[in-house]
Parts: sequence; structure tokens; C-alpha cells
Amino acid sequence: MWIPTEHEKYGVVLASFRGTVQHGLPLEIGDTVQLLEKCEGWYRGFVHKNPNAKGIFPCTYIHLKNAHIKNKGQFETVIPTEDSVITEMTTTLRDWGAMWKRLYVKNEGDLFHRLWHVMNEILDLRRQVLVGHLTNDRMKDVKQHITARLDWGNEQLSLDLVPRREFSMVDPDEISVTELFKLMEHRHRKKETPVPASTHHLFVHMKSLMSSNLGEELEVFFHIYDGRENRPLSERFFVRLNKNGVPKSPEKTERQCTLFVDLGSSDLRKDVYIVVHIMRIGRMGAGEKKNLCSIQYRRPFGCAVVSIADLLTADSKDDHLLKVYACTTESEWYQIHENIIRKVNSRYNLSGSNTGLAVSLQLLHGDIEQLRREYMVLFTRGVSITKKLGFSDIIMPGEMRNDLYVTLEKGEFEKGGKSVARNVEITVYVLDIEGQVMKSYVAAGSGEPGGDEYHSFVLYHNNSPRWAEQIKLPIPVDMFRGSHVRFEFRHCSTKDKGEKKLFGYSFVHLMQEDGRTLPDGTHELIIHKCEENANLQDSSRYLKLPFSKANLPGNNQAVKGTKESFWITSFLCSTKLTQNGDMLDLLKWRAHPEKINDSLSKLKEIDGSEIVKFLQDTLDTLFGILDESSQRYGLKVFDCLVHIINLLQDSKFQHFKPVMDTYIESHFAGALSYRDLIKVLKWYVDRIVDAEHQDHIQQVLKATEYIFKYIIQSRRLFALATGGQSEEEFRCCVHELFMSIRFFLSQENKITSPVTQTQAVFLRTFPAVYGELLKIFTVREVAGFVRETLGSLPATAHAECPLEAVKLHCIAKTVESQLYTNPESRCILLPVVLRLLQAHMQEQRDLVMCARILTSMLSLIRKDDSVTTEPVVSEEVDLIVDSLLVVLMRTILEITNRPQPAGTNMRLQFQDITGEFVACLLALLRQMSDKHYQQLLQTFTSKDDLRDFLLQIFTVFRILIRPEMFPKDWTVMRLVTNNVIITTVLYLSDALRKNFLNEKFDYKVWDSYFYLSVIFINQPCLQLESFSPSKRKRVLEKYGDMRVMMGCEIFSMWQNLGEHKLNFIPAMIGPFLEVTLVPQPDLRNVMIPIFHDMMDWEQRRSGNFKQVEAKLIDKLDSLMSEGKGDETYRELFNSILLKKIERETWRESGVSLIATVTRLMERLLDYRDCMKLGEVDGKKIGCTVSLLNFYKTELNKEEMYIRYIHKLYELHLKAQNYTEASYTLLLYDELLEWSDRPLREFLNYPMQSEWQRKEYLHLTIVQNFDRGKCWENGIILCRELADQYESYYDYRNLSKMRMMEASLYDKIMDQQRLEPEFFRVGFYGKKFPFFLRNKEFVCRGHDYERLEAFQQRMLNEFPHAIAMQHVNQPDQTIYQAEAQYLQIYAVGPIPESQDVLQRDGVPDNIKSFYKVNHIWRFRYDRPFHKGTKDKENEFKSLWVERTTLTLVQSLPGISRWFEVEKRELVEVSPLENAIEVIENKNLQLRTLIAQCQSRQMQNINPLTMCLNGVIDAAVNGGLARYQEAFFVKDYIVNHPEDGEKIGRLRELMFEQAHILEYGLAVHEKFVPQDMRPLHKKLVDQFHVMKSSLGIQEFPAYVRASPVHFTNGSPRSSCRNSVPNIISPDGARVVARRSPLTYPAVNRYSSSSLSSQASNEVSNITGQSESSDEVFNMQPSPSTSSLSSNHSASPNVTSSAPSSARGSPQLQDKHKHSRENSCLSSRERPVSAIYPNPLDPAQRATPHQIGDTTLPRSDPNLSAPDKVRTTFSSRSLDSVKEVNNTQFSDTVGKLLCPPVPPRPPYSGSSAKTMRSQSPLPTSRSPQKSSLPPFTPSPTECQSAGLVSNSPVLSGSYSSGISSMSRCSVSEASGTEATTGDHPAHQGPTMPNSVSSGSDELIRRENKTPPPYSVYERSNPRRPVPLPHSLSIPPSVDPPALPPKPHQLRTSSMKLVPTSDPRRADGVPHVPRPRPLPRKVSQL
Repeated sequence: MWIPTEHEKYGVVLASFRGTVQHGLPLEIGDTVQLLEKCEGWYRGFVHKNPNAKGIFPCTYIHLKNAHIKNKGQFETVIPTEDSVITEMTTTLRDWGAMWKRLYVKNEGDLFHRLWHVMNEILDLRRQVLVGHLTNDRMKDVKQHITARLDWGNEQLSLDLVPRREFSMVDPDEISVTELFKLMEHRHRKKETPVPASTHHLFVHMKSLMSSNLGEELEVFFHIYDGRENRPLSERFFVRLNKNGVPKSPEKTERQCTLFVDLGSSDLRKDVYIVVHIMRIGRMGAGEKKNLCSIQYRRPFGCAVVSIADLLTADSKDDHLLKVYACTTESEWYQIHENIIRKVNSRYNLSGSNTGLAVSLQLLHGDIEQLRREYMVLFTRGVSITKKLGFSDIIMPGEMRNDLYVTLEKGEFEKGGKSVARNVEITVYVLDIEGQVMKSYVAAGSGEPGGDEYHSFVLYHNNSPRWAEQIKLPIPVDMFRGSHVRFEFRHCSTKDKGEKKLFGYSFVHLMQEDGRTLPDGTHELIIHKCEENANLQDSSRYLKLPFSKANLPGNNQAVKGTKESFWITSFLCSTKLTQNGDMLDLLKWRAHPEKINDSLSKLKEIDGSEIVKFLQDTLDTLFGILDESSQRYGLKVFDCLVHIINLLQDSKFQHFKPVMDTYIESHFAGALSYRDLIKVLKWYVDRIVDAEHQDHIQQVLKATEYIFKYIIQSRRLFALATGGQSEEEFRCCVHELFMSIRFFLSQENKITSPVTQTQAVFLRTFPAVYGELLKIFTVREVAGFVRETLGSLPATAHAECPLEAVKLHCIAKTVESQLYTNPESRCILLPVVLRLLQAHMQEQRDLVMCARILTSMLSLIRKDDSVTTEPVVSEEVDLIVDSLLVVLMRTILEITNRPQPAGTNMRLQFQDITGEFVACLLALLRQMSDKHYQQLLQTFTSKDDLRDFLLQIFTVFRILIRPEMFPKDWTVMRLVTNNVIITTVLYLSDALRKNFLNEKFDYKVWDSYFYLSVIFINQPCLQLESFSPSKRKRVLEKYGDMRVMMGCEIFSMWQNLGEHKLNFIPAMIGPFLEVTLVPQPDLRNVMIPIFHDMMDWEQRRSGNFKQVEAKLIDKLDSLMSEGKGDETYRELFNSILLKKIERETWRESGVSLIATVTRLMERLLDYRDCMKLGEVDGKKIGCTVSLLNFYKTELNKEEMYIRYIHKLYELHLKAQNYTEASYTLLLYDELLEWSDRPLREFLNYPMQSEWQRKEYLHLTIVQNFDRGKCWENGIILCRELADQYESYYDYRNLSKMRMMEASLYDKIMDQQRLEPEFFRVGFYGKKFPFFLRNKEFVCRGHDYERLEAFQQRMLNEFPHAIAMQHVNQPDQTIYQAEAQYLQIYAVGPIPESQDVLQRDGVPDNIKSFYKVNHIWRFRYDRPFHKGTKDKENEFKSLWVERTTLTLVQSLPGISRWFEVEKRELVEVSPLENAIEVIENKNLQLRTLIAQCQSRQMQNINPLTMCLNGVIDAAVNGGLARYQEAFFVKDYIVNHPEDGEKIGRLRELMFEQAHILEYGLAVHEKFVPQDMRPLHKKLVDQFHVMKSSLGIQEFPAYVRASPVHFTNGSPRSSCRNSVPNIISPDGARVVARRSPLTYPAVNRYSSSSLSSQASNEVSNITGQSESSDEVFNMQPSPSTSSLSSNHSASPNVTSSAPSSARGSPQLQDKHKHSRENSCLSSRERPVSAIYPNPLDPAQRATPHQIGDTTLPRSDPNLSAPDKVRTTFSSRSLDSVKEVNNTQFSDTVGKLLCPPVPPRPPYSGSSAKTMRSQSPLPTSRSPQKSSLPPFTPSPTECQSAGLVSNSPVLSGSYSSGISSMSRCSVSEASGTEATTGDHPAHQGPTMPNSVSSGSDELIRRENKTPPPYSVYERSNPRRPVPLPHSLSIPPSVDPPALPPKPHQLRTSSMKLVPTSDPRRADGVPHVPRPRPLPRKVSQL
């Protein structure tokens, strides 16, 4: 049975548990669990990281921990009762763990490794804390380390700053906001700026001396030297080195390492140096022989110097190699370091080129105790301490030191009868009072222990030696009296014996008889002569002699006059001994009572360090004198006491204050002193007002604190001794004293008056007195003193008066004092404090201090649970709110709106007070209860006051929410702020409802309220979704989701508004939309219905909600681009609003609005996803195009449209799609006119005229067209610009433009261009973005990109997509699948510009442009067998399924891909298929023959291979198969309707034979000698072929017009006009999967129609053993085009081998073949490609020109013109009717070369539909007496033919707002009809038409321009005008274009004028002018 757990509430998982049992809960090791129930070894509970999932788990897996339970019961919270630091460590490490892994993924290796080390360190420290064996001090250290590391990690990972007190995290609810702010600020500052240390220490480690001339032991002395004052700053550090130059005792580190301690900040300057002196121990001369002398001397070796400033810039611990210098003359040794410092090069030189001293130097900062903690190893290993000479900057009490430093300066000696000067050595001894040598008290320096004696170094032959050697005598204080120092002088002989002879001595006493020590300074000592054997052991014999020349009596001239002297300098550094006689006199006042007066007077002149040495003794003396004779010396003692007290205020001695405090508490015994002290103090205070000189009085008042301490302690001692006598008298005295104080404070004086300064001095010290008074008086009494004293201050003071600041300072100290913390005294003091504070804040004075006072006041007020303090607190809050709330808010507004000061420090201070005032406001508001708010609102008597207050508080709240208000890691502070704001807003919203609704409605207040609410919800710190799970949980537990609370409040307030809602429509739409985009479902559910409400009210007001729609759309774009909103929001928005409007009368328009907004969201979300970093450019471009079109077509938002045009332009440039970039920018260009209208600054465009901007755009577009090799397009723009320049007579620019145009023509002719491949891509499945989902596109491939590469690129762009392995249309399951499917295959373009392509003599590099540019339609063919497959002859049943895709815009355009708008499917019969194959092969042959004739072909091989392929295949049964299939009686009987087509096939066969014959003739002419045998074989095979076809001679109609290639191209002599029976209406979609690709071109393969096995591909037949497999081959391409760029096959199959792209089952020899771009049935080529044998005069009318046969397009063939017809019926009858009008017009006209002419016009004889099949044309043979062929091989185009040649549009597009294409007048449709009648005289045209007239015709009929900036009036597609240059062609007939400036009509469309040069002479019927469009304002 499950029992609820009582004590087992919290546990940690010891091992992972899979939870595989029923109701099992999976656990991971380390998880913390809360236990709910227990049953037989199992627990039931949940893991803290997922409290919703509850389950069971074994008890053995859990380690229980003690826990504290809050809210026991269903909603209990369990908190482990462990150290809060442990808890924090655990949660922090969990958070870090997840982030640490992310660092690895992001490749932030450095931080990853550092964090790993810190985490391990924290875990280690955690173990130490958990074990619990640490001492308190060690525990404190460990916790400090832990928190420091936690803070470091949080900072590195940009986590929140944790407020702590004593290492524990602080609960913000348990302390006031002001305290929280202080803690946060303290931690923030600590993190920001470490306080610079005032004490510094130098660590020195002596390593070695490197020199080539060692061999003797060395002594090295370091000391710190002040170069400015030329004196040492420290004692010496002494290291002994052995003969190798390394320390003698390497194991004793303290002998080679030292710490120069207590350097002040002033010592770290450039002219402070480390000086090193090196002595050698050995022979007198460095080069002497070793055995010469056994005695060793100390001799100078070298000196090194380094500046301390160098160490400040060096790394933390650097090894230095110091250069060692030697003296040039020994006598200069004493000042060698000064010479080196001053760089007096003549006096020193390097002691050796390779001599160097290796030392390690490091500067350490902080006090010595801190160093002991931080550098523990240093101190445990051993380091000697080298002290400073004298005391440090700060003298610490209890510091014991008694060091006498003696410096051996110099000596003057006589020769002593010698011929040369002496070698003098001094030996120093210290002797005690008994005359005994003191052991170990002579030290050469720190580092080595002291010795009994000290030997100076020896200078060679020098009677005036200067040593400057410092020695230290650390003699104990008690041994100083009677001690003396003796100096013995010896001459060191350099002779064989090397003995030292004593010749004199000196001595000096250390203490004088009166107890004073040897004074500091230089002493000239007398040298007493003596012999070597003189007995100096008995010191009493010489101590009576004089020792110093200064002390000699005046009559002793004999000694004074001796030349011999010895100088020393002494310096005592003692905390116990003094050299000051006045000090001794004062301390011994009882011995000399007559000297008391003098001693007291001289006390002020004694050095402070002497006084603090004897502080207690001095104080005892003073109070002793006061007790004995207070009348006589009272005033002087008081003055001395004041002097000492003020001395301790000095920073040098401030640490002695505790010494004085201890003295007062423990040693002070002056029980009667209080009377005298009060009396004297009052005497001084009473004289303040009248005194002229206030300096002394000010000194007295500075000491008030300690004077009161003495008074109070004295009174307490007296009361203790007497049982409390004279209490009233004492109180009376104190009251009188305060009366005197109040009187002097109440004086109003001038600002500069000394009394004002004295008042300021008193106020500074007054708060320190409170604590002392409380020792005797009650709290209320003291509070009374303070209130009255502060209240007596003059009320009205000048702002610049220094007293004002001091007053405030005094108030601050008062508020921070112990007195104020007591609630009893607080209620007495509060009114005074508030009055002063209010006055300052209102005048904005001393705000820093005001902030400090307020902070302190509010830190004391907490909502207390105890009933007793609640009323007190409430009353205080009342007072503060009443006085300061409004002032405080005004202050915050003032500060935040003020410009920030320039200086960094000022700015920091400025930010600090803002934060402090904000914390104060929050603290105050948090303390306010319902009652307080009611009282506050009642204080506003008028509505205006309340309104102002509300506006003010809402504005302040908006400021508090600003991100810059607090540092970014202060989340704790921000959450507290928000909690206070929302609580206050809930209180105030009631006031808003009650006072500002209905007739009292005030828009400004409500607007401010809504604005605040919106900003509140959108704050980053409230977006819980961005937090880690643990942080989110903590915030929700503590505060809930404040966004939802505020959202509900907004909704509630909105509902209250009623009809006033209209005031906020549309202003609040944007802000509310922003709120709904916050990813919080509850908030969205609350807020989205407001939009319905807005729509409803707007509908009531204006009958529509256009405003709502416009505002929604505008804001959505900007908000979603910022990353707000998601798919869920889109669905929620849609569903909630649709549900809301179900019953509304305006439901339909509402649904429309919601649909529009939802669709916009789809596109914006796609756009945002695509724009993410790392997304491919293709996706970004596609998405931008989709959004841009949406803004244009659906929303008509001009500005957004233009913005996205430029975004798309940038994307294209980045992807190097220069052509697409040009088309894109052209969209903006089209919106502008050539006018002088000024345009505002926009995007990156400056303010300029419309003309200038359009000119700039034109130039940019031309430049990009040039880079994209789209030169034809650039030419048109060049012309337009040139016309503009011409019209303005700007010939300079006109010249440049013409040159640019010329250069583009050159590039067309000279540079090679690659023809791109085109691919059809289907995107199926719901996982694609909206702009792609379940749509098909045609994409223009990159240069050199083939199908495999393209497919791979698409799969890389969509890595989750699955490539479909068939080309059939997918079914609904694929459409609805939750996946991504890609279907890709190649398609062939169907060119529009037929006239250029049909023309012979036009260079291929011109044609190549028209083949692949401005393409609207693409084709894909799939072969299949219908019916039974004939294995003997597969051609009988071989049909072709032809798919034609029509795009929404032509390629290339503003994107590399466009959506397929329409898909047409037709089936081509076997007979038509055969006709196409032969026609294509004939065309290929003609082209090759023409190229060969015109010598365009460098190599004849292509012609050879083509001839070989056709003849070989024909001989071996190729054409025979067609005969078998279609010429047999059975077929003709069964298909009577195909009679004409059969005739056409027969004609084509004869035509092919005719062409072959001519081709062989040409071949014979050019064939090289080595290929003659092959040619002969071909001729033989050709005769066989003719006979197999039954051709003995060509028919009459062939003979009548023999093949005559005037321009290199044979013409066929017949063309049959059999109609195409296939209609798209009856077209059958054959959705079979064919594994074969069809048709493929065998490039130049001799086997393309070969006699190979029947399953190989031939020109006519494709046979296979398998009934399912059909191979179909097409004619080989010509060599004249870049056809290799076309893809081999349009369909993608799974088994495609790498080389046979999309053609998986072709045999190897066909794998290089290319897919034909098959033309659709409606796009039969005119006879330019498939020439008629007829002459131009005998061609058919426009109605009959359209061919019925459908050639499979070869990629190299020029694509035919589209032929449109009005006929929908496909019956033969209709065809016959048409045939009756055959040859009614001489329609052929020769056209001039194509690039790029002025735009022609085109017309149509009939309205046509693109979907209809082409009109059948009669092809009956005719005889003609005209010349067989025109000089140009190109057949002319019919005047009535519907041309696909585009017409130039003046503006290339319409404007944004004219988004639909202008319709073309019906008149244009009749134009050609009128032109038909004269054309009927065509056949009678005279035979003498010359080539000259051809030229004329060629000139008159200009070729269409190079890109389709042409109109296209097409009932087939009533879609908006595409946004590119490629405007569909119009239906007008071609005509000569006007100049571009004429084209630019106001509508930006071409309005044709009648052309006198029209061949038919019929006047042109003008089209109506379209309506003018809106021109862009941008």
C-alpha cells in the first residue's frame, strides 16, 4: 500500500534507472527527486527537472537528504537543508554542463577548456565543504574561492549576476530593494574595478652571477635607492655566493630570496632603483698569485642598477640579467650607483663583456597578510623580510621594532710614517653596559644571520676612504642603556705576511644619560690612536674619553685640530625609544613640575610618530595633570588632548584610533575629568559667535567625538564610584552645552563667514556623538537632542552655501547611525530628515547625498510580520510617500532626461544615483499597501493633479523598463522591478477606470497606460522561453508569468473602453500585434481577440476596416523581420479570428483580411527562415521574390515592394547573378519617369531629382547587364539614356553612352557566351516553405552546370528532401506527405524570337542569345508505345507524349527560377514523329552544308559524319522502315485522314535525297585526300539508297527548282500542307513511366542512322528487343552553336549513369548525345527553318504558314515562331477550307540582321489562344519561274503571322501601383487583316526581283530587339504584368521602331505611329493610350 512520505522528501539518484517497469520513472545519475509516497522498497515521486512526469523507482537507487518543507500538502515545496553555497554550486554546475557542451559544438575551444578546469576545481572544493572537516577560517577561504569561480563562470557565459551576502545567495524578497541594489552594485563594481593597493612589496630571488673571471667567493648586497633624494630607502639584503657565482646555501631559500616590504605608492616611480653592490672575498689585487697571502679582504667587484618602473611594465615574474659595472678608480666606489644612474660613463665601465647578474624580480601588491594567503608557498618555503628604513606610510599599533642603522661614511687618516697611503679596514663591535661584545647583533643585512663583528671592505692605498656601507644593529630596548659601538681601524699589509695592524679606534654611545638615544644624523667621531697590542677589552678605560668632535668642550683645541676623523650616519627606527627631550620632559612631569607649562606647550611641536609611540603614557600624563591642577592647566590639557585626537585623524596614524578607544574603555581613570571637559568645551562654543579667529575653535570641534567619549566614560566611572551622584547636575550641564550649540548653529551668516565654516565643522562630527550619548541617555532623549540641534539650523540657505552639503551629510550620518535604527527614535527624527531631503530634491541639489540618505532610510523599512512594528512601519511609509513620492519620480525623470556628463567618472556617478533613486522608488512602492494607495489617490484634489501623477508614474515605469537602466546581467533586479511595476499598475488601473472613462475620458492617460503595458510585456528579461529550464522554473515559482498577468489587465481595460476604443484604432494595432507575437500561448489567446474587436468598431465607424488591415500589414513585416512570430502564431491568429467573426455581418471581408494577413505571415516566416545564417542563396532569392510579388500584386504596398527589390538586388549581387540583379533593379527603374520631380532620401539614395535617380539606375543596370553578358539588354538602355542626353544637349555624356553602346556590340561579336541548361523542379510535400510547397518551377542553371550537378545542388539546398526517381506527375499522397520530395528533369527552351533564329547569315553568337533568353515556354518529350508493339517495325506504334510548360514570367528575369503557370500535354502520332525526325535531319544537313560552303567550318568532319550517318542508315533499312510502316496499303486504308501527311513524309524523303546529293557534291569539293575512299563509299551507298527508295530521278517539282545554294543552304523543293490532327483539347495525359530518355542526339556520330542492329538508335527507327524499351534518335546538331550546354535528357531517372544524364538506358555511343528541346504542336516552325521549295512570292498566307508537322527540336536548331490559330476544330474539312486560300499573299520579306534594332510593332490577324494547336498549312508542290532561292537562305516571315518577336516597351514595366498589364486595343488585331488584300497579288510579282530589292526589304523590316521588353496582348493569360524586362510580345505585326525617347510615353508603354515604310502600305491603326499609372514617390 502506498503511504505518503513524512520525512523522506528529497533525494539524489545514485545510479541510472531505465524505468522499464509499469509506471516506472526513468532516472539519470545525479538527478534530484522529490518523494511523494513509499511502498515496500519503492518510492513514487518526480524528478525536479520535469515535475509533471511522476512515476515509481526503487528505494535503493536514491540517497536521501535532509530537507525543509514549505506549504506542506498538495503544493509543497521541498528545499534541501544544506549549505546554500552547496545548493548554488549544484544548480550552477548543472546549468554550466549544458552550456559547456554547446561551447564545444560552437568550436570555442579556449573557453571550453578554461571552463572545464574551473568546473573541476569547483567540484573539488565542493567535496571539501561537504566532508565538513575544515576549520572556520579555511571554510571561509574555500567558500570565497567557490563564489569567485562561480562568478567568473557566470560572467564568461553571460549568465546573471548573483547577489550574495557572506557567500550565500540572497532572496530578493527578504531584503529591501535598496539593499538588493547595493549588493548588486557592490558585486558589479568588484567585478569591474579592483581597488588599487596602497602597499607594495618587491620579491627578489638571487640566482647567479655569470662572469669569466670568477674564482673567489662573493657577497651581493641589494637595497632600494631613491635617486631623487640620493638616499637608500631600505636596509640591505645580503647573499653569499661561492666561487662559481651561485648562492652558497641553495637549500636555504630564505638566504637567496627576500621581500622588500612596505613600499608606498609614491615609491613606485622611475627614479627609485634597485641597487646591487658586489664584493669579492680574496686577495687585495684581483690578479695576484694565490699563494702570496693567506689573509682575505673584502674588495669592490661591481655594481648593477635597475629601475623599479621597469618592473611595473614587465610580466608578472620576469628573470632579469643585470649588467655589472666596475669603477674606473676605486675611490669613486661609494657613489658608483649614482654615476650609473646619472650615466656618468667616464667613471665606470663594464666589469666584463659577459658579466651579468641573474635575478628574478616581481612586484606584489596588498598588505603582508594578504600576501601570506595568496602566496602561501613563498612564505612556507622561506623568504627573508627586508624592511624599509623608517616606518611605513601607515604605522600599525602593536608593531615592535628597534633597529639602529649605522652607515660607515668616510675617514681621514694620516700616512703614519709610510711612503704610500694605507689600506684601511674597519671592524665594528657592539658592547653592552658591562663592556662585553654583544653576540649576533651586527648584521650586514637581511638574509644572513647577524654576527659578533663586521669587517668593512678595503680600498687600496687610500688615506681618505669613503665606504658608504650600511650595517644594522637590532639591539633589544632593554640593552640600549649603557651600550656603545666601537670601530677599530687596521692597516692591511700587502706584503708576504699579509697581516692587519691596528692603529686607532673610535666609539659612540647609543643612549645619553637623560634617556635619549643617539640623535639621527651624521656624527664626526674622534680617532683615538693605539698600538696593535693595546688592550681594548676593558672598555671602561676609554669610555670616559670624548667620542665626538661635536661634544668636545671648547678648550680642547688639540683634539679638535687633529686631521684624523671618522664619520658615521646613524638612524634609529624604534617603537619604544625616543630621541626627543621634550617628550621625555612631559612624561617625567612629576620630576619637574615647573616644566609642565613648557612641556604642554611643546607637545604640539613633537613629531606625531613620537606621540603615537607613547600614546597611552602621554594620555595618562595629560589626565594626571588635569586631576591634580585642573584650574591651572585645564585649558592647556584640553588643547593638548584636542591636538592628539586630531593627530589620529591623519591617515598615517588613523590605525591608532582603536588604541585610543581601548585606552578609553580599559585604562582611562579620570572619573572627575568630565566636569572640566564640559566646562572648557562650552567655554569654546560660547565664544564662537564673537571670535575673530575660528581656526583653533574648529580644531576643538573636530575633536568633539573623542571629547564626548572622554566625558561619557568619565561620568560613567564617576557614577560607578559614587553610586550615581550628581546625575541631575550632569544632565543639566549637557543640556546647557546643547543650548550653546543650538544657539551657535542658529546663526545666519554670510557664505564666506568663518562662523559658517565652524558650523560645518561641527555638523561633520556631530553624528559620531550619538552613540556616546546613548550610553547614558535614553533613545528618546538623544533623538530629542538631535532633532532640536538639527532643527535649529537656519532654514533658508543659499544653494551655493557649503553648509547645505554639510547639513545633508550630517543627515546621512544620522540616518545611518545606530540611533535611527530604533523605531522609537526614528519617528522623532523622520520629519526633520524628510523636510531637509524634500527641499534638496525639489531643487535638484546634492542628489548623490540625497540618494544615499533615501537608500539608508528605506533599507530600514521592511514589511514585518510582527504586529507591534506594523503600525509604525505603515506610518513611516505614509510620511515618506506624502513627502517624497512625487518628488522622487520627478527627480528620476530629470536625471534620465538630462544629457550625461562627458567624463568617465562623472558618468559612472551619474548612473549610480539613477540606480539608487530607482531602487528607492521601488522599495517605497513595494512597501505600499492598499491603504497607502487609497490615501495617496485621495490626496489629489483635482482631476488634473491625478492625471499628471498617473502620466508621471507611467513615464517613470517606462524608463525603469529600459534595457540600459541596469547592467545586462542584473536579471534579479529587473524581475523585482517588474514585480513592483505590475503590482502598482494593478492598483492604479482602478483609478484610471474610475476617473478617466465615459465623459471624463482622457486619451493621453489611457494611451500612456497601454504603451507602458506593451513595453512591459515585450521586455527581454520577461521572455522566459529564452531562459534555461532551471531559471525559468525559478522565475515562475517566484513571480509567475508576469506577461500573462499584464496581458489580462490590458484586455480587461480594453473591454472597459467601450466606444472610446475608436480613439486607439489604428494607433494601438502595432503595439498589440507586437504583444501577440510574444511566444506565450495564454497571452496570445487573451490578446488576439482584441483585433476582432478593433475590426468590429472600425466597421461600425467607417463601413470597412482598411485602416486595421494596412496597419497590421505594415507592422507585421518589421516585427517578423526582428525574429518575432512563428508558425504556431500564424495558425492561432487565423483560427481565433475566424472563429470570432463567424456570426458577424461583415464576415466575408473579415475572412479576406485574415486570409491576406495569414498569407503574408507565411511568406514573412519563410523569408526569415531563409535569411538565417548558413542558408543557401537560391532559397533566399526565391523567398524574396515570393514576398516581393506578394507586396506588389496582393497588397499594393509600394514602399515595401521597393525595399524588397533592393534586398533581392543585394542577394543577386552576392550570388554573382548579375543578369538577375539587373532585371531586379529594373523594377524600381520602371517606376520612375524622366522628370525633374524631387525625390526624398531613401535607402542608400541621396535626396535628388527623379531624372538623376533614373539615370543612376540605368547606368547601374547597364553595368550589371555587362557583367552578366546580357549585352543586348544593355544596348536598349544605352539608347534610352543617349536619347535623354541628346534631348538635353549633354554631348559629353552622349558621346560616352554611344561609346558604351558600341563596346557592347563588340562584346556580342567577340566574346563567347555559354548557353545555360534549364531544369524543371517540382517541390512536393508539406515540409517545404509556402513559396515552394507543391509547386513546380523551371530553373536556369549556372554556367557549365549539368543535370547531375544541378540535382546535387538542389539536394544540398534541401538536405532533408528525397529525390523522386520518375517524371510522372505525383499523386495526392505525395502532395500531403509530411516530407520533402524533389522531382527534377531537364527541359528544352522554346524561343520566342523566331525571325532572328530563322535567318541565315546571322552569326551564331547572336543567335545563341535568342535561343536561351526571354523564354516563356519549355518542352519535354516522353516516347511510349500505344497499342501492340510491332517487333519487326517499332515505328508503327511509337508515339511521343509532349509536355509544354508555360511560366508566369520569362527566363531570365528577377530570379533564376519561375513557377510553372500552365502545363499542356499533347501526343504526337508515329507518322508526325517520323515527319519531325526527317525534317530535323534535313535542316541539320542544310546547316552543315551552308557552313561548309561559306567556309565557316574549319573541319569538314561534322559534315562527313552527318552524311555517313544518314546514308548508311538509309541504305541499311532506316527510311525503308518508314515506308514499311506508313506507305503500305493497310495503313493508308485504316488512316484516310493521314493522306496529306503521308504525302508530306514522301516529299521529305525525296527532299532528303536531293539534299544528300547536293551535300555530296559540296563534300567532294572540300574533302581532304586521305578521306577520298570514304567519300567514294558514301557516293556508292547514296546510289543504293536512291534505288531502295525507288528514286531514279527527282519528281518534276523537285527538278523545276533545282537545289541551288546561293548562300550555302539547300532548299527543299516541296512542303506538304497536311494538317496536324492532334489537338490539345483531345490530348491525352499519358502518365506511364518510361525508363528511357527520349529523344537523344548523337553528336556527329556516323552511326546515328547506321546499319547496326535493330535495337540501336537510328534517325528514323529506334528498335529494341524489349517491347517496353524504345530508343529514338534525332539528327545530330550542327557545329555552329554552343549546343553542348544543353542537358542530355530532360527527365531524371534513378538509374542514370553519370555520363548519360537522364538517359539511363542509352548505349555507350549515345551517352554523349543531347536531348532535343522538342517544340509543341502549336509552335510549328515557319519555313525559315523548314524551307518550302517555293519562292517568296509563292508562299502561303498567314493562315496557312503554320506547319502541321511537329519537329523534335534539336538544341542547336533555332526554335520556331509560335503559330497561333483561331481554329479549334481539327477536322480535315476545316483544313480544306483553309487550303482554298493558299498562296494568297507574298508575305515573305527579308529581315535585316538582328542585334539590336529599334523595336518593331506586331499585329495579329486573329485573336489566338496559346493552348490551341497551330493552323494546318497546305504544302502542295508548285512550279515557279522565279529564281530558285533568294541570296539569303532565310525564309521571310508573314506580315500576318502572329509574331513572337517582342515589342519594346518604353518603360520595361508598369509602376508599382499599375500592377496589371495595359490591354491592347482590338484595333491592333485588325491591322494585319487589312494588309492581306494586296498580298494576293504575290504570285504575279515579276521575276526580276534583284538582290538590291532584297536589301531594301531587309532594311525596311527591322528585326525585333534583343530582349523581350515587348507588349503581349494575350487572352490566354490575363495575369499581371511580369516584373522584368521580359514582357510578352504583343500581337501587332513587326514595324520599324521609333527612337527610345518617343517610346517613353506617360504610361511607359509603346504607342505605335503609322509607318510610311510598311510594305503593305496600309496605314497603322493606333492603339488607345492606356491610363497613366501612379509613379513611385520614392
